[in-house]
Amino acid sequence: MPVVLRGLAASDRDAWQSLWTDYLTFYQSTVSDAVYDTTFARLLGDDPQDFTCLLACVDDVPVGLTHFLFHRHNWRIDNVCYLQDLYASPHVRGRGVGRALIEGVYAAADAAGSPNVYWLTQQSNLTAQQLYDRIALQTEFIKYQRPAA
Repeated sequence: MPVVLRGLAASDRDAWQSLWTDYLTFYQSTVSDAVYDTTFARLLGDDPQDFTCLLACVDDVPVGLTHFLFHRHNWRIDNVCYLQDLYASPHVRGRGVGRALIEGVYAAADAAGSPNVYWLTQQSNLTAQQLYDRIALQTEFIKYQRPAA
């Protein structure tokens, strides 16, 4: 099952939204139609401050996605890369899709001169952590977030 990575195209809207909806559902979250519309438009835009999307395809069918962003960091001169979303459809898990997507982000970061790539995951997402532990280093940082008003 060869996995092919490619950038997002305007014609990918339905497949992208289906994959991202499944990802959000996994994390027990939802977004409004306005967020879908705005996020998709930003992913297709040319603002370097916006996220980029890579799709993982098998037989030309999108089966996974990742969203990532380059940003400045006060402790470095070069930008760092934040991998925000990573999703592989359940029927292709364990077949290298997640790894291919992360390696695609690594390659994009290297090409941009931004070798530092980081992401977050839930403590309970043990399946994903099996992959992450093989291709990344777990840090000692704990995330804090302002409570919703």
